[in-house]
Amino acid sequence: MAKILIVDDEMPIRRTLREILEFEQYDVEEATDGMECIAKAQKEKYDVIIMDIKMPKMDGIEALERLQILTPETPVVMISGHGNIETAVDAVKKGAFDYISKPPDLNRMLITIRNAMEKAELVTTTRVLQKQVRSNKGVTMIGESAPIVEIKRMLEKVAPTDSRVLITGQNGTGKELVARWIHEKSNRADGPIVEVNCAAIPAELIESELFGHKKGSFTGAIADRPGKFEQANGGTLFLDEIGDMSLDAQAKVLRALQENKITRVGDNKEIKVDVRVLAATNKNLREEIDGGRFREDLYHRLAVIVVQVPSLNERREDIPLLIEHFNRRISDDYGHPPKTFTPEAIKALQEYNWTGNIRELANVVERLLILCDQSVKEEDVRQYVFPK
Repeated sequence: MAKILIVDDEMPIRRTLREILEFEQYDVEEATDGMECIAKAQKEKYDVIIMDIKMPKMDGIEALERLQILTPETPVVMISGHGNIETAVDAVKKGAFDYISKPPDLNRMLITIRNAMEKAELVTTTRVLQKQVRSNKGVTMIGESAPIVEIKRMLEKVAPTDSRVLITGQNGTGKELVARWIHEKSNRADGPIVEVNCAAIPAELIESELFGHKKGSFTGAIADRPGKFEQANGGTLFLDEIGDMSLDAQAKVLRALQENKITRVGDNKEIKVDVRVLAATNKNLREEIDGGRFREDLYHRLAVIVVQVPSLNERREDIPLLIEHFNRRISDDYGHPPKTFTPEAIKALQEYNWTGNIRELANVVERLLILCDQSVKEEDVRQYVFPK
């Protein structure tokens, strides 16, 4: 539920806006002046802030300027009964999403809030995509241990084909990286790679997510929508956590793999798709098959090639290279030079039990870069990493 903060010193205005917004299923909080608004924004994340200009203690314009520093991604809609065109222009110049005169037109207010939230979502999505592009540019697999060398050798042969690949391994070992590496080395590298986290999508929505839907096919289907298979046409579809997919969805995926055709929910028209499917799981699918939770025929369709990604504990000799990689990448993101890890610190990290694998190592390196001074020493590792 989206959270909105109303900032106004007039209680009737706050009460009216609250009643309307709560009726529209928004989570609403209130503040009586700019100072209270800043205090709340420091503790809570709001999707939209609606703020009066004329208020005691701290007016809306000053609060807006502070919000642009404190939480620049939060859209602020200014309202005022004393404003004019110059006031509106000044508010927008200083970062307001929009300006509405009092008494506010409630329909316009609701449209403005929706537009503000859509813009904020687009900005967030753009930042995430830009970060992914930076991090995925020139995808490479870090490591020189025997298991990693063997995986690289196998993938060099597999990637240029259209064979399906099942990637197995513990959480945090880098299964997604393997999938992206295969895509970049394939003949489909100029096409899209579309990821679906099967564990994160409710069972009742997975079919629509994969195959799309027609307008009106179910409540909330307000427009035609292509699914992930269509979005990945000409490229690669990566089904992450395939072991968590429902049996009904598995049957439909099996049909799509057999016929290279899909049908949107609520439609009878078949759509031909040209997609290479990669799948990943942290589960033992043989055990899932024996337990009746995974289709054996789908397993054989997916597991043309099986890549077992080793745990970090199985490739400890790669830890120094991984530390160097994360040190450079994280330091670059933070805008400061990399720090030095002493040999004793690296040795201590090699002795650690990495239950979270490479994902845990990346988090630990980031923690040490934040908390330590110019160099990371063994005592820092003992203090900030090892369990007390």
